[in-house]
This record gives sequence, C-alpha cells and structure tokens, in this order.
Amino acid sequence: VNPKAVCVFPEHFGKNEALDAMVNAIAQTGAVSDIDALRRAVYDREDVMSTGIGQGVAIPHVRIDEVSAPTVGVGISSKGIDFDTLDNEPVHIVVLFAMPSGSQKDYLGLLAKVMMALKVPGFKDTLLSCTGPDAVAEVLNTES
Repeated sequence: VNPKAVCVFPEHFGKNEALDAMVNAIAQTGAVSDIDALRRAVYDREDVMSTGIGQGVAIPHVRIDEVSAPTVGVGISSKGIDFDTLDNEPVHIVVLFAMPSGSQKDYLGLLAKVMMALKVPGFKDTLLSCTGPDAVAEVLNTES
C-alpha cells in the first residue's frame, strides 16, 4: 500500500468527505488518469448499495478504464463514520479498491487478502492506533 493512498480522517469526517479524501489520495499515486471519473464511479457504486459491510469496515470498489494499475486506498477513523452499514455500526476502516476495467481476478485476489488480514485478532486495533499515513502503510505492508 502506497502511503500516498492512506488517509487518517479527522473526527468530524462524514461518509462523503471520507470518500472524497480517499479518491484524492488514490489520485496522488499516479494510477488514475481522470480523478472526476473515479469520483463519479465511487459515488455511483455507493448509490447502488452502501459498501459498509459491517464490523467497522467499508470496502468501496470500482473497476474503470481511467485506472491504469490496481490501487488500494485505506482510510482510518478512530471515532468512526456513519456509512449506512448493514449492521448500523460506525465504520473505522475504509478500504477503497480502484481497479482497471477487466481486473476481476486481481480484485478478488486483493479482496481476499484484505479480508484475511482484517480477521487477524488485534489487526484492526493496530491499524486504528496509527496516527499517520506512513504508520498505517507500514502496518499494512508488514502484514501483507
């Protein structure tokens, strides 16, 4: 995970602010040719159904032509964000997959890796204790 694609959200952030910050962060990696297309795709996906899967986690995901390489962004909120989740609990960890069109296999592989990491006892707490993007990236890159 590129530290540029990591956000540690301030306490007051809502869902849209978090998504916007993550789109901007992923664009900083150079993997996106059109940030507006990425933003539209993320919001369009959320309009279909919230990507807040529960247990404090949301996994927004898009596959569009304007993304040149599989990119994973991570957002951390110690306070939690109202993300309209299935369990109505706040989201503390947002994992945004920005994938090129036709990358279903890569997406599923990365998703499986993320889900396995999030199930490791104490892993979420370790992430939430991080105070900056570099610390988050270091934890993620060590665990993966």
